[in-house]
Amino acid sequence: MSGCDCHIEMEHEEQRRTLILFLTINAIMFCVEFIFGIVGQSTGLISDAVDMLADALVYGVGLYAVGKSVYIKNRAAYFSGCFQIILALGVLADVVRRFLFGSEPESMWMIGFGLLALLANIWCLLLIAKHRHGEIHMRASWIFSKNDVIANVGVILGGVLVYLFDSHLPDLLIGFAIVIIVVRGGFAIIKDAEKKV
Repeated sequence: MSGCDCHIEMEHEEQRRTLILFLTINAIMFCVEFIFGIVGQSTGLISDAVDMLADALVYGVGLYAVGKSVYIKNRAAYFSGCFQIILALGVLADVVRRFLFGSEPESMWMIGFGLLALLANIWCLLLIAKHRHGEIHMRASWIFSKNDVIANVGVILGGVLVYLFDSHLPDLLIGFAIVIIVVRGGFAIIKDAEKKV
């Protein structure tokens, strides 16, 4: 019995270490992308930064849920999904504002910081891969990490298109696409959490 308890505690400790690392990476990348997204007038970078913030919250909530009851893990995942959707709607408002009033996104910043974020998220994705079929709070982390990689590729592509066409529209389209990805991920987690309640 004690061996079984020891195995569970080791698994919980591994989850904690993984989530602390993810929380740190996403918090740093949120600050970097948000600052340069504002300075560079890029909705794509701001959207990706807000996605990083949402993920940092998911990892923080997941960290809280490690070792807790199934009910608490479900509630934590549900809350994470709802928060993702709320943040995405805030980014959608920024996309609409920039569409109406204009913006001049810096394509090279989009490409450069998009690449940096992509490397960070690929690292996270590789670390979380073995937990992707585990408990709900770890499955939520997997879904959000996977979505982040897709969003990062979108930001890079948006930067290339902004450069090629000398237009802000690709940046707005990428920002909107990231909103859709984040909202879908949020609803996927909420649905998964509701099935377990």
